[in-house]
Amino acid sequence: MMEKGKISAAQMGIMMYPTIIATAILIVPAITARHAKQDMWLSPFWASLIGFLIVYIAIQLHQLYPQKTLIEYSEEILGKFLGKVVGLVFLFFYLHTSGIIIREYGEFVVGNFLLHTPLVFVMGSMILVCSFAVRSGVEVIARLAEIIVPVVIILILANIALLIPDMEVENIFPIMGKGIMPSLRGAIIPQGWFAEFLLIAFLLPYVADHHKGKKWGMISVTTVMLTLSFINIAVLFVLGGITSRFIYPAFSAVRYISIADFLEHIEAVVMSLWVAGVFVKIAVFYYALVLGTAQWLNLSDYRLIVFPIGFLLLLFAVWSASDLVELTHFLGHTSPFYRISIQLGIPLILLFVAKWRKRASHQKVTQQG
Repeated sequence: MMEKGKISAAQMGIMMYPTIIATAILIVPAITARHAKQDMWLSPFWASLIGFLIVYIAIQLHQLYPQKTLIEYSEEILGKFLGKVVGLVFLFFYLHTSGIIIREYGEFVVGNFLLHTPLVFVMGSMILVCSFAVRSGVEVIARLAEIIVPVVIILILANIALLIPDMEVENIFPIMGKGIMPSLRGAIIPQGWFAEFLLIAFLLPYVADHHKGKKWGMISVTTVMLTLSFINIAVLFVLGGITSRFIYPAFSAVRYISIADFLEHIEAVVMSLWVAGVFVKIAVFYYALVLGTAQWLNLSDYRLIVFPIGFLLLLFAVWSASDLVELTHFLGHTSPFYRISIQLGIPLILLFVAKWRKRASHQKVTQQG
């Protein structure tokens, strides 16, 4: 294996938490509120079912091919040619998705804080920082996540607590006034984010206590589900029926915090820690893309292509959308079907084929015996 580092199953779960949450807390509440209205807090529960299913599929494939990543066992399952084609589809998908994530980051920072800073500079500087983390290997990214994630969780809980004086509980009623369908429609968009748990297929071969991989994968999905639900409840209590009018409802809600005319305007602190979370997210996607590309090209070391792929990421971030409106439209309409078809559809097919081939080979050995 070209990656010599090892991480624990708990570190894998911790890494995946900001990988999903970092961008989901920005745009998803507004899109969910548009469909689910006051039932937006229920949508993460339905959306998480995709996350649990994908973790299960990734674990099943890992048990069949314990030393290989998604790119490697695609070739073993489908044969060299088809496996290379499927691997290329995954690599292009992660290149494109990483570009979109970087663009989301850039649009948020430039649109809310660094108003006169060129977008390319903001995105390029983040890619450069992430490239050093990726070159250092999976262990370094895992340790960074261990430092950042507890602080992010504390910050989220602290912000929700500080918003309590501005909350109006009646905004949540009537619960399921129009049945279950609005919350199910609101779950369609978050499903695309939960589908990103397929990234554990690139991490599992380097998990030392791999027998705990399923447990920590499921814990990570559950934690993400609860976090999104709590954030949606807090936003709904503060903003009510106008939640869907905001581009970044959670960030807009934070601006309501004002304690004794002293503790206020804390959005800069929120933004700084959010950037740390996005850093982990981009680093994990970047790492999976670089590692997968090196394996697809049969290279001996993935570090050789870190900076060239970083340049490609910057190009895709620029090309992904002409402006924030187009980006938001893509994330709110096409994105979930695109993400789920690649991250759930193809792995499901791989698992079925792998199981069928294992069963066929076992029967053949039995007959010969």
